[in-house]
Amino acid sequence: MKQKIVITGANGLLGQKLVKLFLQNGVDFIATSKGANRNENCPSERFVPLDVTNEQEVNEVLMEVRPTAIIHTAAMTNVDQCESDRDGCDRLNVDAVEFLWNTAKKMNCHFQLLSTDFIFDGEKGNYSEEDPANPVSYYGVSKLKAEQILIDDSSSDNWSIVRTILVYGTGSNLSRSNLVLWAMATLPQGGEMNIVNDQFRALTWADDLAQGCWLIVLKGQKGIFHISGKDTMSVFDWVKRIARHFDWADTNVHPISSLGLNQPAKRPPKTGFSIQKAQNLLGYTPESFEKTLDLLKEELS
Repeated sequence: MKQKIVITGANGLLGQKLVKLFLQNGVDFIATSKGANRNENCPSERFVPLDVTNEQEVNEVLMEVRPTAIIHTAAMTNVDQCESDRDGCDRLNVDAVEFLWNTAKKMNCHFQLLSTDFIFDGEKGNYSEEDPANPVSYYGVSKLKAEQILIDDSSSDNWSIVRTILVYGTGSNLSRSNLVLWAMATLPQGGEMNIVNDQFRALTWADDLAQGCWLIVLKGQKGIFHISGKDTMSVFDWVKRIARHFDWADTNVHPISSLGLNQPAKRPPKTGFSIQKAQNLLGYTPESFEKTLDLLKEELS
């Protein structure tokens, strides 16, 4: 069957990587985002503005486009903002999922939801798809609510959930930076960096994540998949690893405790995923961290 994909949140990092992947592979797609197209690599004829929190708009746009699959990347991902604006968080992270899923079902269209390691409490680490969720922040709660909309719906199983962790990479006119870009901008200048050493994460190359999302649709897979990088280490150790790879001094990189940050939202101390299911069923093979750093340096120059 010829695929036609709708991407939500197409101005974001993952959305831009999906656009790039689909253009390279001749996949028919429509990119959507609230407001104008900010991705200079996305052709204007492939872009439609869409506010996913507007039920009528969701219905009208999707019914006109008639996609075979929706990859839903749009979300409120600022963890502290989710904590302080719970209504806004629910509108974007929960209600929008309901609107999109209800319309997808009418068209027998596959719906893919991007979710997060923050649905776990971070006591165990190396989580598999079957591990029980227990979020410690409202962001995690909202993402779990969104997952449950799909999991609890006995009328259709035409969905997939992609959970991921700390995504990095570069794109055009992004509204937010990420850990790796920040480190690559700061380390060569010898800038001061205070980095938490008590939070353990796997980092996920955005191009790998886009590939994983697409493989699920391409192979007609359903259910929950963990898609991330292979290695898990402290955020502090990740920054040291970047410095080591490029031979940059790390004398100004200081370890700090997350308790000293006084963040409104609690973070899970240790996540990281078992990605065996994705490797076995999808043939998902993430690049090595060092290779992605070289690719990123090329893109940035």
